[in-house]
Amino acid sequence: MKRTLFCLLWMLSATWAGGQENNLLKSGFDQRWTDDPISLAYVTPQRIITVPGERNDGVENPEALLVPFDGQLTTGTRNVCRLSTRDGKRAFVLLDFGREICGGIALSAPIRADQRALKLRIRLGESVSEALSDVDGSTPMTSATNQHSLRDFCLEVPWLGNVEVGNSGFRFVRIDLAEPDAEVVLRSVRAVLRYRDIPYRGSFRCSDQRLNCIWETGAYTVLLNMQEYLWDGIKRDRLVWVGDMHPEMMTIESVFGGNPVVRKSLDLVRDETPPTAWMNGIAAYSMWWVLIHRDLYLYEGDLDYLRQQQSYMRALFETLAAGMDGNRENLQGGQRLLDWPTSEMPEVIHAGYQALMVMTMKAGIEIATWLDDPTMKHHCRATLKRLQQHVPDHLQNKQAAAMLVLAGLTDPDEVCRPVLARGGATGFSTFYGYYMLEALAAGGLYTEALRIISDYWGAMLDLGATTFWEDLNYGQIANAARIDAPVPEGRFDIHAESGAYCYKGLRHSLCHGWASGPTPWLSRHVLGIVPLEPGCRVVAVRPHLGDLEWAEGSFPTPHGVISVRHTRDRKGRIVSQISAPEGIRIVRQ
Repeated sequence: MKRTLFCLLWMLSATWAGGQENNLLKSGFDQRWTDDPISLAYVTPQRIITVPGERNDGVENPEALLVPFDGQLTTGTRNVCRLSTRDGKRAFVLLDFGREICGGIALSAPIRADQRALKLRIRLGESVSEALSDVDGSTPMTSATNQHSLRDFCLEVPWLGNVEVGNSGFRFVRIDLAEPDAEVVLRSVRAVLRYRDIPYRGSFRCSDQRLNCIWETGAYTVLLNMQEYLWDGIKRDRLVWVGDMHPEMMTIESVFGGNPVVRKSLDLVRDETPPTAWMNGIAAYSMWWVLIHRDLYLYEGDLDYLRQQQSYMRALFETLAAGMDGNRENLQGGQRLLDWPTSEMPEVIHAGYQALMVMTMKAGIEIATWLDDPTMKHHCRATLKRLQQHVPDHLQNKQAAAMLVLAGLTDPDEVCRPVLARGGATGFSTFYGYYMLEALAAGGLYTEALRIISDYWGAMLDLGATTFWEDLNYGQIANAARIDAPVPEGRFDIHAESGAYCYKGLRHSLCHGWASGPTPWLSRHVLGIVPLEPGCRVVAVRPHLGDLEWAEGSFPTPHGVISVRHTRDRKGRIVSQISAPEGIRIVRQ
């Protein structure tokens, strides 16, 4: 039932036909204003959460905080929440804003007898566990941090006044009166949401409501990360990680269409990284930078912008070619990383890097053709010819197998079913899961891919997620408790007790753009919309419904929005209705 209500919320807030207004603005926010490029909106809490076993006898009328408020206090403000620590009482409120927020909080305190500024302790959380936690790292429940953005801090609230503070990623907030023998009244505690006020020009709906929720959740995850730059996460790291940007960029192109935040972020990392060094200190991320530019040009067709990268790309291709041992990639310096789950598997990383090198050189040939750069093309072709002579073993690893398929180094029929589809969602990861799905599509296993999307990304929704996470170990979900309630005794706390490497415990980001892969995948393979020529001048529409009865949606291009609807007739054949703007040639299945 809760899952259904969550999906209905997304449906009610969405403009499925790629409509005129950001779907965030139809979900009950009290007011908004624009300060381009970032807009702000006040969000009213949706519910009060009770914490079993914790004394909280100094709270009166917390429901007042659930009443919408316009921000203006008066000398006669009534219907307030009262927190008191007099007579040894304890007082706190734990609020749920209903969905993940990027931003801070605004508190409004009416007249009270004590005119001093009074101290409150604020704890923001992407889960209830995080909002209830401390910061010292000694136990799973204290693994939250104030790194990257503050989420546990104290502030003073004025007498008869408002205060706004904070900029982090959160859904829940716990507020404790930190003064002994004191009393404070609050008229409201609102979240201050930071977001780009841009329309959802792309859309997706199908006969499986769970998939609709997943498409929307991926879109919202990336929207929250579209801040001044395109971030990896809104709680941490709040940085431009180029590898993370590839699935994010694909989501942006499928949902919003071209957005300046992508180019701004690509240029930021380029300008701070010599072509002889690795972007973000990771060789794979320099290769992802090239692949992003190839895909960006296919979607947007801005040749002038591509030309701005030409000299840097030439030098980067030379750096990559120099990092070879015969026909094998041997990229040294910095961190050799595909994704975190494979970070201690050097042979898997080698297979992935060999594939990424092949993909990058193929992209270089395409880019050189578009730029009419025969020198670059010759260099990339020569490097590619060497690389294709060495095919590493995938070692039954899904990340390695997927990349080898996408690079054309392995026959999809040989690995898609026995390796990638084996065990369903087991072995999937939030980042490289996107490329596993792409490889399954290359092998024609659309039904299997849809099932994995439903199982893996849907598991996060089942656990209360409103955005997709930095990591999910699928084997841990069986006894996991939801993130939107205190964890019952005997249940696994999937936020506090899971994670590894840089995302141990509550440091784990629950809003991470690299996990949005199902959103562009569903648009690309179920709606079947694939750009074939730069700027979407020629677009293929080749739907693959798997077990679905129907699918419909829209797709943004520089020429306007493509709209499609696919249904099965009585013989099981797919019948398509396609509407495309002038300037686009549609190639049907």
